[in-house]
Amino acid sequence: MTSRRDTNGRAHTSRSLSASVDALPGDHVSVSHAAVAKLANGSQDNPTVATIVALCEALGGVPPAHLLPHDSYDDLGALEAFEDPSARRVLALLNGLPDSELRNVIADLERRRADLGMAPVPHRETTEKPGRRQRRRSKDEAAKYAADALEGL
Repeated sequence: MTSRRDTNGRAHTSRSLSASVDALPGDHVSVSHAAVAKLANGSQDNPTVATIVALCEALGGVPPAHLLPHDSYDDLGALEAFEDPSARRVLALLNGLPDSELRNVIADLERRRADLGMAPVPHRETTEKPGRRQRRRSKDEAAKYAADALEGL
């Protein structure tokens, strides 16, 4: 809620997000401010697909993965890019490349963006929470975690 602004330009509260859901055009679920607060603080952890879709629309069309409870899903720019089928195709093509080749592809893409006069994409450093050491999951562990996180959808 804090990464998107309400109609007044302030970070959403549970009440403003609930009101934004109610203001959506067309048929959609209604989400009370109490339900939004419970989802935000983690006391309710199994919302319906309709609730997730409505919240995402009310937040300005954020990808549903942004609402998943994991630190790696907090990069909204990357998640929005991932919604593009072409971006997913590029990722599939890059999957499995050796690290040295992947670094070469990244350098080529950065050069092409500069040649086209596009702004560079900022390098996003992962931030560690105090007292918690981040661990890289294997592909199998990541797939299982994603399946477990999506199970309620």
